[in-house]
Amino acid sequence: MPPKSTYAVVSNPDPDEALPSLQVLFSGRSQTKPGHRLGPKVFDHFLIHYIESGRGTYAVEGREYALEAGDSFVIYPEALVSYAADEADPWQYRWIAFKGSDAAALVEAAGIAPDAPTVRTAADARVGRWFERVMRAFREGLQGVNLRANGCLQLLLAEYADARGAGEAPDAARAGAADGGPGAALVRQAIHYMTTQYAEPITIELMAESLGYNRAYLSRTFKERTGVSPIVFLSRLRLDRARRLLRERLELTVEQVASSVGFADALYFSKQFRRAYGETPTAYRARFRDGLKP
Repeated sequence: MPPKSTYAVVSNPDPDEALPSLQVLFSGRSQTKPGHRLGPKVFDHFLIHYIESGRGTYAVEGREYALEAGDSFVIYPEALVSYAADEADPWQYRWIAFKGSDAAALVEAAGIAPDAPTVRTAADARVGRWFERVMRAFREGLQGVNLRANGCLQLLLAEYADARGAGEAPDAARAGAADGGPGAALVRQAIHYMTTQYAEPITIELMAESLGYNRAYLSRTFKERTGVSPIVFLSRLRLDRARRLLRERLELTVEQVASSVGFADALYFSKQFRRAYGETPTAYRARFRDGLKP
């Protein structure tokens, strides 16, 4: 019998006081369902996942990694990624999201790189405790919360640096083909365009003209490389950003959230949100306020 799925996330209670050089945004923990899949999608921040139990796969830029308990994988901003839990042994993992002017340098100092985004450590509490301490700090919301969160993140990265120093380099055999192949540059350009312009009234025609590609070629190549059309990708991107605003900017109305992510019609936004997540934006926010699964 598969384990019961669970989900918990805690956002930074004082993001305005975070240092611009390193901002820990949120942290969470989840026991996923068999075959649970996220993506293909992009993020505008770094995300580190640590697998506590179970197995799954992480795919990025044409490479795929098979991962298990004790492994971590790092998602870079604007990288097209997807990850899925194993059907027989779905993973339980923790995550930390962060950004800032020093973020990339800190990740690099830990021995992690875009072409080597995984780390293997012992499947014990040494790594997981830093994720838990960030969640605890955010729940308690005491003075100095950002200093505590930043300290935990840097100590976590130090654990990864130690693992790399001990010879735990990523297993190249677990990765898929590293060659981006035809169309990789086009997809990267399109993703960058959408992730920076999603709040604007984007059309495929405008994007194709801006990037210098034929509209039909852009749409066809993008779908071949990602599995979804640019329109679907953009809609998912906007809805994902909307979820973050609903969680983190409680003072914004649903109409303001819709407008902030590129939906001119709040009613259409609500319909699309419900179709994607099974509930209205108002209901989603209410559950988050009540401390339930966001």
